[in-house]
Amino acid sequence: MIARDRLHELMAREVADFAARNPLSEKAFGAAEHLFGRVPMTWMNKRAGAFPLYLDSARGARVTDIDGHTYRDFALGDTAAMAGHSPRATVEAVQRRFAELGGATAMLPTEDAEWVGAELTRRFGVSRWSFSLTATDANRWAIRIVRAVTGRPKILVNSYCYHGSVDESLIVTTPDGEGAAREGNVGAPCDVTLTSRVAEFNDLEGLERQLAHGDVAAVLMEPALTNIGIVLPEPGYLEGVRELTRRYGTLLINDETHTFSVGPGGATKAWGLDPDLLVIGKAIGGGIPAGAYAMSAELADRTLRRDDLDLVDMGGVGGTMAGNALSVAAMRATLESVLTDDAFTHMIDLATTYTAGIRATIERHDLPWSVTQLGARSEYRFSATPPRNGTESHEVHDEELDDYLHLFLANRGILLTPFHNMALMSPETTADDVQAHLDLFGEAVATLAG
Repeated sequence: MIARDRLHELMAREVADFAARNPLSEKAFGAAEHLFGRVPMTWMNKRAGAFPLYLDSARGARVTDIDGHTYRDFALGDTAAMAGHSPRATVEAVQRRFAELGGATAMLPTEDAEWVGAELTRRFGVSRWSFSLTATDANRWAIRIVRAVTGRPKILVNSYCYHGSVDESLIVTTPDGEGAAREGNVGAPCDVTLTSRVAEFNDLEGLERQLAHGDVAAVLMEPALTNIGIVLPEPGYLEGVRELTRRYGTLLINDETHTFSVGPGGATKAWGLDPDLLVIGKAIGGGIPAGAYAMSAELADRTLRRDDLDLVDMGGVGGTMAGNALSVAAMRATLESVLTDDAFTHMIDLATTYTAGIRATIERHDLPWSVTQLGARSEYRFSATPPRNGTESHEVHDEELDDYLHLFLANRGILLTPFHNMALMSPETTADDVQAHLDLFGEAVATLAG
């Protein structure tokens, strides 16, 4: 329903405005000759304009670039800053640990670690925790453990899932329901079908067909897909996954790194889930690199009884900086004082208001679009019916529309997650921020409609 000629004309204007507004960012990008892709991490090249914005400062739900423009930030570091940028309690804990006490990484435990483990147990129910610096690492280590414990070689994931750069997760379904490497994967160590199986989200029949091979150590899944666009579980689906994994002797890993937005204990607590292992990262450190994985007490005891596994030194389930005192102090402060139960109530209420406003704009313009909420986050998609699995979600992606809306909003002081239309609320996000976003979204849609 969007005239492409008009979209291209409007996009050209926004590109020109973006370049005119941000000469210092453009200059910094042009001078970055010693960085691979001219950026510190290649993901930063996922942008709608000809260059990325360069960060000057950030606080709460605001980001300021080096050209002096301040943005209402709904990207929030792709969930890493869900607590808001530099929350006071986390800053104070980090300063105390690093500047006053010192010893940020002494390869010695701190008492904070047990507090964090106990708090995560209270929130998620899974009771034995170990720490990492990223959720990607936590996923890798959880995969090693489930393979060791079960003696099975394969991991099953959902098509178009996201678990960081875990090799086993880069597999998608083919039309016949089997698996193939995801397009664009870089330097795969082997054919992904040797290590992985795949089933569509919300497809219990397809899941059972793959589990019936008897070689799957664990199902690694998000309780709702997030990074391909929000895809919610249909009624009975997650219960069916748990029943099938138990029937076929397969462990279940919930990756809550993004679905933490559902509430203080993520989807696991809010939806009454019972995984064998759980992974989380990003947000729990309040902006300091942190991740964690957990397992049930029964699975932990079973693993520790295995005298053939080197879980202390070269077993591949840790790293020199994992569980360091600085990260653990940041996790404690963030969980204790920032991402609290009350904060989630505020964040979810704002996301509910935002979702209703987006839906009203879509309906007012009679667009074949939809919007889906997942706790404190909300996302609109270019399909009349919300996709029910990763492949459907991938197929409705419209990069031209994405880029236009992102650039239109950025040129007017709103940041969204660069690779899809997700808005995340933080404890510092306000009702005024939400309304400003809704007003600009309405203006963007009206401009497209002509």
